[in-house]
Amino acid sequence: MQLPVVYQKAKEQVFKIWTTLQPLLTVHVGLASSAKAIIILEQCGKNKGYKEMDACGFHPEGGCCMLDGPEKIESTISMKTLWKNISVEGIDIIFSRDAGRETLHIRVSEYICDYTYYTSLYYGNGRAAFIHVPPLSKLVTADSLGKALQTIILEMLKQCGKVRE
Repeated sequence: MQLPVVYQKAKEQVFKIWTTLQPLLTVHVGLASSAKAIIILEQCGKNKGYKEMDACGFHPEGGCCMLDGPEKIESTISMKTLWKNISVEGIDIIFSRDAGRETLHIRVSEYICDYTYYTSLYYGNGRAAFIHVPPLSKLVTADSLGKALQTIILEMLKQCGKVRE
């Protein structure tokens, strides 16, 4: 499902995912246009600091995802473990604790990434993941990126299985 670069609509879509589909895990993938052949595994989402306007000229009340939410929410998936244990051909993988704030040049779409991630972590009780991917290029083809994402997501699902047991 493609989410719009609009805070409120992205929040509504994420809420709908969690309430109607009730997934074991939701994996969000966002474009990190400044990353070259790097996949970024994001560990947590932050509740505050959303002052940039979205595509509709809106920003959340108080710059927050959830007015009653905690400052940050960590994923139940250990991105650091994934980062240490996974390698994919032709694409570097890095671990981040800041979905679009420090690791990337800040743009509205990257604010929406962190906003979406926090919202999903909130509604899913931490059972969400966020992966920033580079734009397609001669180095990063759709095929190689697809295989890398498949490898990463399968490892995430293995972690979910261990959490369930």
